[in-house]
Amino acid sequence: MIESVRSWYNSAFTNGKYQEYQHRIKQELGEEPHFRLSETPVFVPRDFKNKLLQACDDLTAFITSPDFYSFSEKAIPSHLRFAGNDKHSQILIFDFGVCINDQGELEPQLIEMQGFPSLHAFMIYKSSILRDVFGIPDHLNSYINTDRDTHIKELGNILLGGHNPEEVILLDYKPEEQKTRIDFAATKKLYGIESVCVTKLKRDGKNLMYEKNGKLQKIERIYNRLIFDEFFDQKIDSIDLRQELDVTWAPHPNWFCRVSKFLLPYIKSKYVPQTTYISELKSIPDDLSQYVLKPLYSYAGMGVKIDVSKKDIESVAEPHEWILQKKVNYYSAIQTLNIPAKVEIRMMLLWDSPEQKPRVVHNLARMSKGKMIGVRYNADFDWVGSSICFFE
Repeated sequence: MIESVRSWYNSAFTNGKYQEYQHRIKQELGEEPHFRLSETPVFVPRDFKNKLLQACDDLTAFITSPDFYSFSEKAIPSHLRFAGNDKHSQILIFDFGVCINDQGELEPQLIEMQGFPSLHAFMIYKSSILRDVFGIPDHLNSYINTDRDTHIKELGNILLGGHNPEEVILLDYKPEEQKTRIDFAATKKLYGIESVCVTKLKRDGKNLMYEKNGKLQKIERIYNRLIFDEFFDQKIDSIDLRQELDVTWAPHPNWFCRVSKFLLPYIKSKYVPQTTYISELKSIPDDLSQYVLKPLYSYAGMGVKIDVSKKDIESVAEPHEWILQKKVNYYSAIQTLNIPAKVEIRMMLLWDSPEQKPRVVHNLARMSKGKMIGVRYNADFDWVGSSICFFE
């Protein structure tokens, strides 16, 4: 997107450097990524960065408004409601497609938002290794409003919450099998936090414990990486964590619902596509090729229908839990060595306390040449997959 930097990078690129980049990540973290690493970062010019930051400001203004907490209570289905009610989500993520508007200008369009973590620790290592291997120019930075050392410290403050690392766990289901487990390895290396399967937890009254070095260790804080709606659907036997427990969360599971696609019909911003609940549709649009159908409570594109039919809409069983969203016009903005690539940019925010404003700190990007962003749509392409932005 910064033409001069893109031209320089593409000219200097070699497969040898790409292989060194992959090797360095495995060497640093003792784990290979179980998703494809793109051959290139994304170079974001100042004007587009400012649009991204304005879009984030529009969203955080809504989320931090005085009535938001009470308003968002209705976002939490009864089966996904957990005891306790943190007044803020320590982590927010906003996903934007790089699109082109009617004036032919590049602009971000919101695709997804979550009060839920992402690959925060992995991106710290990815940024440094990419910069070192490919010689990313000094005037470009993957961090916003912070630097690497400060970000490591501030992220650690949120994840640990003042506790010793052994008193904090990263919670998921079968973490050793998750495609994101390289981030779990990075989290352990940075902060000493163990990844623990939800089925391995022990309970004594309101206390939660896990086995560490042959002994039961009390858990004070949970860094939650478990998608509970998907987990509950699998009907796996485990402790019911929805009950009142003597633990704190980072972030609390209720925020997965509070900050979600549930909000999209309510937010008015030039960076948020027109979105309507199926339950509030006055009529089904004639040209459904311009729309995408999404369930409210899903992650990583699960359940999304991009080729929508009238029958799809009419057969929705819970119309208040589905949205119809105007498709955005992704633009193939990244010049590669062959076919240009589309990209989504995930802005990562930390929110230290309810009294403070959430702030953008880091990012990740996902590149695509297929019909959608995602592995199954890009299996036959190169210069696609996991990436990161370096901002002017």
